[in-house]
Amino acid sequence: MQLLKDEMWTRKTTVKIMMLGRKVMTEESDIVKKIRKNNTREKEIIQALEKEDGLAWKEDRMAYMEGRIYVPNNKKLREEILKEHHDPADIGHPGQYRMLKLLKRTYWWPGLKEDIKKYIQGCLKCQQNKVQHQQRAGELHPLEIPKGPWQEISINMIRPLPSSNGMDAILVIVDRFTKMIRLKVTMTNISSEEIVKIYRDEI
Repeated sequence: MQLLKDEMWTRKTTVKIMMLGRKVMTEESDIVKKIRKNNTREKEIIQALEKEDGLAWKEDRMAYMEGRIYVPNNKKLREEILKEHHDPADIGHPGQYRMLKLLKRTYWWPGLKEDIKKYIQGCLKCQQNKVQHQQRAGELHPLEIPKGPWQEISINMIRPLPSSNGMDAILVIVDRFTKMIRLKVTMTNISSEEIVKIYRDEI
């Protein structure tokens, strides 16, 4: 099945490149025509062309990097290429690795891998049909509602605060039934015994 998909993609791909030394033969497509019309080139491809080491070259109004067509920095054009290599039914919404492998047969641009990652993460069908490999989360067990005020409380501490009269923290006590809040100034190093005493004597 995988071989069949790859072969179908090969027949449908917009461009086929055959390398014979420095000779490049391309089968014309709408995308190639758009690439020819766009002469903008990024720093990476300009530097590679200037080196003249055989890895990058210009031919027929297009730039090539290691035998792959350089796609100019045009968001709409690059998204069109990404869509063509991901969305069709015969390609089957490939993952990042396989989509990168398909694209690199023909095209190249700086940040290609990251653009593929973002495109797949934004694909609605991929997110809806994505297989979860994480362990299934357990059921929620909410706490029972108290039957009366001050039967159950939550305690928190806001600290550290600027010291004032030797106090540098606020003890926050909340009744879970009425949501009533009591605040008590205290010290950061207060002990659990002192908290119990405050609750017993002042709440």
